[in-house]
Amino acid sequence: MRGILQQLWRYRLRLLAGILALFIVDAAQLVSPLIIRAAVNDLVRGVGANLLRYALYLVGIAGVVLVFRFLWRFFLFGAGRCIERDLRARLYEHLLRLSPSFYALHPTGDLMAHATNDLEAVRRACSMGVLMGADAVIMTSFALLAMVNISPRLTLQAFAPLPLITLVVLGFGRLIHRRFERVQESFAHLTERVREAVSGIRILRAFAREEGMGRAFEDDNRKFVQLNMALVRIWGVFGPLIGLLAGLSGGIVLWFGGRGVLTGALSIGDLVAFTSYLGMLVWPMMALGRVVNLLQRGAASMDRVQKLLAAEPEIKSPPSPKPFPTSRRIEFRRLTFAYPGEDRPALRDVEVTVEEGMTLGVVGLTGSGKSTLVRLIPRLYDPPPGTLFLGGVDVRELSLPKLRSVIGMAPQDVFLFSATIRENIAFGKPEATDEEIWEAARLAGLAEEIASFPDGLDTMVGERGIALSGGQRQRVGIARALILDPPILILDDALSSVDARVEEEILDNLRGVLARRTAIVVAHRISAVREADWIIVLKDGRIVEQGDHRRLVAQGGLYARLNELQQALVS
Repeated sequence: MRGILQQLWRYRLRLLAGILALFIVDAAQLVSPLIIRAAVNDLVRGVGANLLRYALYLVGIAGVVLVFRFLWRFFLFGAGRCIERDLRARLYEHLLRLSPSFYALHPTGDLMAHATNDLEAVRRACSMGVLMGADAVIMTSFALLAMVNISPRLTLQAFAPLPLITLVVLGFGRLIHRRFERVQESFAHLTERVREAVSGIRILRAFAREEGMGRAFEDDNRKFVQLNMALVRIWGVFGPLIGLLAGLSGGIVLWFGGRGVLTGALSIGDLVAFTSYLGMLVWPMMALGRVVNLLQRGAASMDRVQKLLAAEPEIKSPPSPKPFPTSRRIEFRRLTFAYPGEDRPALRDVEVTVEEGMTLGVVGLTGSGKSTLVRLIPRLYDPPPGTLFLGGVDVRELSLPKLRSVIGMAPQDVFLFSATIRENIAFGKPEATDEEIWEAARLAGLAEEIASFPDGLDTMVGERGIALSGGQRQRVGIARALILDPPILILDDALSSVDARVEEEILDNLRGVLARRTAIVVAHRISAVREADWIIVLKDGRIVEQGDHRRLVAQGGLYARLNELQQALVS
């Protein structure tokens, strides 16, 4: 509950105002039985002159309750919404800072469940839970004082079942907490199953796996319902059991209070008022069960959210970054790198220098470490200390946002947002003009195709760019990198999905662009790196050959074999 209490403390003034309004509402409601008692006693004595006055009092109390009930709802429910908003914003910002290795271990559906169901449970605990808890305390305190004032002995008799209620609340509270945690975990798994099915709908249909995935979803859905029903069974017993104990108090009052009226120890008005107060206590007793349910659910969800928030990003700026260098020279110094949790290095003893204004080509077989090499430059993964330098400074000692701001990267598997082509190209530069967007599209060999679309730049690309072909998506990614006009440009096999003619067009367009900046071009096709100033060939994470195109062809090694094979395929 510590996490819940910390959130409540931040909005203590709003909560205090809401509880004060609730205090006034409960106080006004507790006056009503006193008025009714006086009216009943007058009627018993045959006095009816004050009935209109009593009726007006009750109408006035109803008006006070109306105003202040609105106020407590505004303040208490508003505080819950503010807490939910703050937690969601904090969680979102935190997720943006976490490293790729975190997302390798946490499915998207699980993270979505944290941002929806878990935060909803926290909000309900911080609003409805606080409301019911405060209402129960205030109403119980006021009603108890009034009941003691009427008959201390009858009050003790009415509260005889209280120890049983305490034991029930403590026992059932622990059960609710554990079962709700299982429900939330199952919901996260179910959400991930739906996300995978929607994202991979093309693959599902291509392999005719709709029925199989449907059965898997049905199993997950059935398990989710079973876990919910296990929670409902506990809650289904909990609520009525509290009601039974509250009803037991009513029976005790009727028995002993009725005998008190017969013996003259109580007036009929006193018994009516006492019974009214006891009726008011039935709600707090019932509410106690709901409060425990809401707070246990909220605590379980808050625990899940706090575990996410406690995850530290593995890659972050140093406490005191060094001054950013003006040079854009990139140096790999005997770099050996293995992914987190892997024993086998993806790169071994890589040593190469990319001078400022130079274009480096990187080729090799699948799995040779080409993409890994370029992902280390913007620190998508962290290189070992003293192995990767920009302008003579270790990249780990530079400001991370500044480092990434000078790098434009077009990956092979480009991610497009469910927005327009204009918004996707200008993603890194929202203020870009249409002229800049069209120029970036032209350089990426996409301008003519965009112009042929009915909506042009305003064409919606669909989720993950489903409305575009693979080659078109890659070219949008290239345009997105080019529009930034970055000093360092990295093309990570960004032309793999375009045909040879389009590739040649794009390479012609990019010659002038690459000549003005430090560039690294990763490719499977030799044609994409033929004009590079220097080329390295990777195999099993090592540089096995390097030189310019002519020298590498003359060596007759792996590069020459790849070149010969690709030329044979083209011809």
